[in-house]
Amino acid sequence: MIKYVLSGGHISHIPHSRCVSTWAGEMACAKVPLDELHVTEPFGPQGKERTLPALHPDRKEERCFLSYKPPPEDGTAALLEEFLENAQFISEDLEWLLALPHDKFWCQVVFDESLQRCLDSYLRHAPRGLDPSGLSSSPAVADMQRNIHRSVFMVFLRMATHKESKENFITPAVFAEIIYNNYLFDIPKILDVCVLFGKGNSQLLHKMIENIFTQQPSYYADLNETIPSISQVFDTILQMCGIQSEDTGTGQPLKLNANKCQTAMTMPEEELADLLLYMCDTCTTIHSFLDIFPEACSTFKEHNFLNRLSSFYEMAVPDLEKAVKKRNFNKSLQEDMWRRISHSRKKMVEIAHLLLQHTCLQPILEGTESMASCVDDLLQNFTAFLQEKRFLADYDEQFSIADDISLLQQAFPHLDDTRTSYLLQGVESAWECVGKKRSFPSSANHSAGAKSKTGRDLAASQKEGAGVLGDRDELIGAEAMTDVPCKGDNGAVCTVSAGELESLLCHIRDLLPDLGEGFILACLEEYGYNSELVINNVLEDKLSPSLDKLDRAMARPAKKELPSVLSTRSNAFDDDEFDVFNRDQLDMSRIWKGRRQRESVRATLDDKQHIEEQRERYQAYQTVVDEIPIENDPSRDRDNAFGTYDYDDEYDDTYDVNQIGANDLDEEDELLNRRPFTTPQVLRKGKQAQEDDADEDEEEEDKNEAVKKDHFVQDPAVLRERAEARRAAMQSRKGYRPPPASHVVGGPRGRGQMQDTVLDRRRKEANKSRGANHNRRTMADRKRNKGMIPS
Repeated sequence: MIKYVLSGGHISHIPHSRCVSTWAGEMACAKVPLDELHVTEPFGPQGKERTLPALHPDRKEERCFLSYKPPPEDGTAALLEEFLENAQFISEDLEWLLALPHDKFWCQVVFDESLQRCLDSYLRHAPRGLDPSGLSSSPAVADMQRNIHRSVFMVFLRMATHKESKENFITPAVFAEIIYNNYLFDIPKILDVCVLFGKGNSQLLHKMIENIFTQQPSYYADLNETIPSISQVFDTILQMCGIQSEDTGTGQPLKLNANKCQTAMTMPEEELADLLLYMCDTCTTIHSFLDIFPEACSTFKEHNFLNRLSSFYEMAVPDLEKAVKKRNFNKSLQEDMWRRISHSRKKMVEIAHLLLQHTCLQPILEGTESMASCVDDLLQNFTAFLQEKRFLADYDEQFSIADDISLLQQAFPHLDDTRTSYLLQGVESAWECVGKKRSFPSSANHSAGAKSKTGRDLAASQKEGAGVLGDRDELIGAEAMTDVPCKGDNGAVCTVSAGELESLLCHIRDLLPDLGEGFILACLEEYGYNSELVINNVLEDKLSPSLDKLDRAMARPAKKELPSVLSTRSNAFDDDEFDVFNRDQLDMSRIWKGRRQRESVRATLDDKQHIEEQRERYQAYQTVVDEIPIENDPSRDRDNAFGTYDYDDEYDDTYDVNQIGANDLDEEDELLNRRPFTTPQVLRKGKQAQEDDADEDEEEEDKNEAVKKDHFVQDPAVLRERAEARRAAMQSRKGYRPPPASHVVGGPRGRGQMQDTVLDRRRKEANKSRGANHNRRTMADRKRNKGMIPS
């Protein structure tokens, strides 16, 4: 028997024989929150009693919750059996958890890590609306998945409730700390809960999430930090598609080799499918969260999420649609990809409408004090949409902008008509730029209101039902945004969307597979796109004469694609070496960013390319041909064999090396250069005669050495050494002695100086007037004494 004790004191001992209902009545009178409640229970083999807080790890039951695994897609018997066995354990454990009393439930939730792993695995791996799953392969699998789905939702709903009854509750402040500090809820979990359980449970989920954000406002700060990560998802998708985003620019120019990265047309098939799944899941999750919890729209608005979404739509959607249409995929895979793109388009447009409705339109309708600022904000958002032509046309098709402007004019009579007219003209321009035709004129507010009402009814119908996106309108999504004009039976002009046209074709071809799509299209145009009438007339052979003449296997006419802008452009720089649109490879060495960095001095010195160029030139001098083979061909010119002349032994080459006339002098002043002037031997003194003889001997030796040397180019270092040696020998013969080394600098002050230093300083002081400009006064006195300077 367990005794419950208050935090301020003990309740009197409850005997085992006492009626349980009486004990429960006394506990009901206490009304103590769970965080203040203490429990006395037996402990150990001897059954001694101990008192613990009601929320304590020792009160947790030892139970291991298994992780969830999704149903198998292939539907083999072994995999189905494994899934059913694992799901049965999870279902039983969750039912056991939900049956626990209030205190035991919270002990298990807070302190059991395996339970949190089980719930996280379901949120991560549970099949979404458009995901392929094996639910249709077996009724048992569908029933088991439905039971787990319900149990998980009930667990999250109970975890988000801090007061189950008047007796079972937790203090709101403590409840906020428990769910936040133990990570029972976080923003990713809340987003997954909305997308998994939002269909048919929107009111319960709204109360649940509202209670979480109300009791713990820190979740608003977490949401504020999560929105940039959501925007980063769009940037990642654009980067994978090879599209440069203007909002994520770092101020640096786009690299010229950026066209080498993969695009939606070149990426692998599996990667493209994963990318579309990623985009579809992100858009569906955000839409579910904002639809269930509109209070978060203001937080998204603070991050300029609406403009970011519209620019992403304009840049990514056309490329992805083109890739899915033009590339050759498996038919089932291509249909799945197109379904995901259409669904993503529809959800992105609805996200934009939710943000505008809850941040601008709803305050205007309620007549709040900030109505004027909301009107201006709404018009600014519509003006920002004008540059996103594709997004603006798709948004106006689902939610009429003319209807919203009419509502603004009724709520705010002083609205600027010029501004509204400019917006409506921009919407018309967007429709024309995209190439769509509207089924109603923009000035007909009645039609616009009816169309907007239809869009809202469609959105409301999508909120009902189970959590599986099996609705046809939901799957088609924004696919039905390209309209085809037609005429009904009464001659009235109607419109058939591209999605409806494809549906009519598939419906007729399923019944009449031998007919070609071109023939079916002609029949639909003839009978006002009435599929029943077409089928009836084909089967009864009552077709009109114009259709009888057509080939029943006629294929669908191919659509003529407009030439790309790059193919029709005309530019002065077409086909030059930097034309990145027509060239796949560029010489990147001739392209640089900013000021060109010149080569360093070290790099210039290390560059030996000029040596290699000169080496080829001088290799010709290394080839010596001793013998030239000459064939006995009388028609061949012997003198031109190998480009040379034959050696003539009778030729006298004595004077070939003499440069005749090279030293001839034309001026009288240069006649002395023929032979240097020399002093006669008789007039020379003894020492001068020896010096002149020595100089002549040196010149003769140098001439002899120069004659003996057979170097083409001598080493400059060797020449310098020889010149230094000759200079030293000449100075030694003349008796020249180099001046001794000077020691004027000496050592540091205060330590005394050497004798050589003292003498050198004295000698410098005495002789410093010999040179430089130290004896100006002496020389000036000398000039004045000689009368050179007038005094």
